[in-house]
Amino acid sequence: MSDTAAAEAPSPSVRSLLIMAVPAILVGVGSALVLWLLDLMSEGLQHILWTTLPQSFGATEATPWWIFTVLTVTGAAVGLVIWSVPGHAGPDSATTELVEAPLRPGVLPGLLLATVIGLAGGVSLGPENPIIAVNSALAVALLARFVKAIPLPLAMMLASSATIGALFGTPIAAALLFTGAVAAAKGGGALWDKLFLPVAAAGAGAVTMHLLGGKALSFQVTPIDQTDGWMLLWGLLVAAASALIGILLAWALPYVHRGFHALRNPLLISLAGGVVLGLLGMWGGPMTLFKGLDETTELLRHPGDYSAGQLALFAGVKVLALLVAAAAGFRGGRIFPAVFIGVALGVLAHVLFPGIPLSLAIACGCLGIVLAATRDGWIAIFLGAALVGDPVVLPMLCIIVLPVWLMVTKAPELVVHAQPESAAAKA
Repeated sequence: MSDTAAAEAPSPSVRSLLIMAVPAILVGVGSALVLWLLDLMSEGLQHILWTTLPQSFGATEATPWWIFTVLTVTGAAVGLVIWSVPGHAGPDSATTELVEAPLRPGVLPGLLLATVIGLAGGVSLGPENPIIAVNSALAVALLARFVKAIPLPLAMMLASSATIGALFGTPIAAALLFTGAVAAAKGGGALWDKLFLPVAAAGAGAVTMHLLGGKALSFQVTPIDQTDGWMLLWGLLVAAASALIGILLAWALPYVHRGFHALRNPLLISLAGGVVLGLLGMWGGPMTLFKGLDETTELLRHPGDYSAGQLALFAGVKVLALLVAAAAGFRGGRIFPAVFIGVALGVLAHVLFPGIPLSLAIACGCLGIVLAATRDGWIAIFLGAALVGDPVVLPMLCIIVLPVWLMVTKAPELVVHAQPESAAAKA
C-alpha cells in the first residue's frame, strides 16, 4: 500500500472500536491476573526461602552464608528446569527484547517455573520479559480460537500493553511505549484509533492489578522549590553518567554471556551464575537481591539513611548482579533492576552534591540507565517522572533526554543476539 493510499484509508468506526474493546478489556484483566498469580507464587516461595527456612538454621535473610546458599541452589534449580523441562523455559532472556514473537504454549510452564524460582531466589532480574511472553502466547492462542477477527499482531499488542499497564500500574506506560510502533505501522486512521484497543487493554490490566493489591512503580519525593538553569546541567551530568554505566553494561553482556555459555550444559551455566550471584549477594547484602522494586521503595522512602559508600556499593553490586543474571541463563527482564540502579545512582549524586535536588537526581539517574537499557525515550521519561512524582521535573527530563539519546543511540544494545541452540540445550 502506498503512503497516499494508507493516508486515505478509512478510520475504524466507533461501533467496531466498542465491539473490539470487549476482548481488549478481557485480555487486560486476564493478563493482570496472570501477573498477579506469578507475583503471588514468587512472593510465597520467597517468604519460605528468606524468612521461614533461615530461622530453622539460626540465620536471617542478611546472613552471608545463607545468601550464598540460596542463590547457588536457585541457580542449580533454574538450570535444571532449562535443561530438563520440555521447551527449555523458552529463549534465553539475554537474547530477547521486551516484546517478541509469541511462544508455543508448551514452552510456558517451564518459563513460568524458571521465572518464579529466579524471582523468589533473589536473582537480579524483573518479571517483565517472561510475563509479557506468557501473556502474549496465551492471548494469541485464545483469541485465535474464540475471536478470529483479531489478527495475531493486534493480539500480541493487546497482551503486551495489558501486561505493561499491570506491571507499572498505569496505562500511560503502554501508550507511550507503543506510540512509536503504531505510528510507524502502515494503514489508515488516526493514531489514537490505533492506540484505542491497546490502551483499553492496558487500562484494564492496570486497574485489575490495583484491585488485586499490586504494587505500583510510583512514589513521592521532596519536590523542587525553585528551578534555575544550573539544574539542567546537573541533571544532564547525572543522566549521562547513569547512561554510561548502562552502555558499559550492554558492552560487557555478550562477553560475559559467552563466558558462561562456554559451559554448554544449562544446569552448569545457571549453577555457575548462582554461585557468582551468591558471592555478590554476600558482598552487597539483601538490598542488592531480587528484582529491585521493594528495594527501590526502601531507597526512596529513606534516602538519608545511606552513606555515599553504601549507595555506591548497592549500585555497583546490582550492576554486576544484573550482568551475571542476564548472562547466566536466568529468565527475567532488565527494566526493574535498572530502575533500582538508577535510583541508587541518583541518591548517590544528591549525597555527593547536595545542591542537586533529590527528585531531579533520582529521575535523571533512572532516565539515563533505562534509556540505555531499553532504547525508548518515552519509557525512560515516564519512569523517571513516575518515580519522583514531581511535575517540575518532567519538562527538564524532556530536554535532558535529547543529548543522552545521542549517547546511547549508536551504543551497544543490552541484548545478546541469539545463537543457534546448542546440542546440550536440546538434550
